[in-house]
Amino acid sequence: MNINLSDLEEQTKKLIQDCINEDRCAQGRLYKQYAPKMFGVCLRYSKNREEAEDILQEGFVQVFRSLRSFKFIGSFEGWIRKIMVYTALANYRAKPKMHAVITIEEIGDIAMVNNEDIIGWLGKKELLEMVQSLPPMYRMVFNLYVFEGLKHREIAKELGISEGTSKSNLFDAKVILQRAVINSLKVADQNSSNG
Repeated sequence: MNINLSDLEEQTKKLIQDCINEDRCAQGRLYKQYAPKMFGVCLRYSKNREEAEDILQEGFVQVFRSLRSFKFIGSFEGWIRKIMVYTALANYRAKPKMHAVITIEEIGDIAMVNNEDIIGWLGKKELLEMVQSLPPMYRMVFNLYVFEGLKHREIAKELGISEGTSKSNLFDAKVILQRAVINSLKVADQNSSNG
């Protein structure tokens, strides 16, 4: 079945309009269509599945409340994604601030690993778990910089921190992730040697 782009756009417009008109079936279809991808976004910003599910649910509440403001300029999926990211940031801001203290001695000397190599060595699930294990501020800065493409100036504004803090947190996050990758590779190597 071939569906051209204009047909798809018209179907999306109709779905959005039906949702605005509070058609529960249409709202269910919209949720079912976009929730799986958006859950992946929420997972990156959360510490676990339960927190990601909460962010997803609150994000879709915001999506349905804001549908009238979508101007059909740009990607509807991108618009939803932005709402999910801002919902995750609001979730982060609402929590009491506890900052992990990590010393250079804990991290140790490690060689920098190429980002493309990391993805090749690890599965997506393992990499996601490593990102989720980052301290909350590091996780936020890492996601906003790496996945959302924000500049440090923009990240600083969103999180209420200085640009220098944003840069420092990104660097620290990368070091922690690289350490986790190296440890994971050592464990995998030991397991294959023993097996």
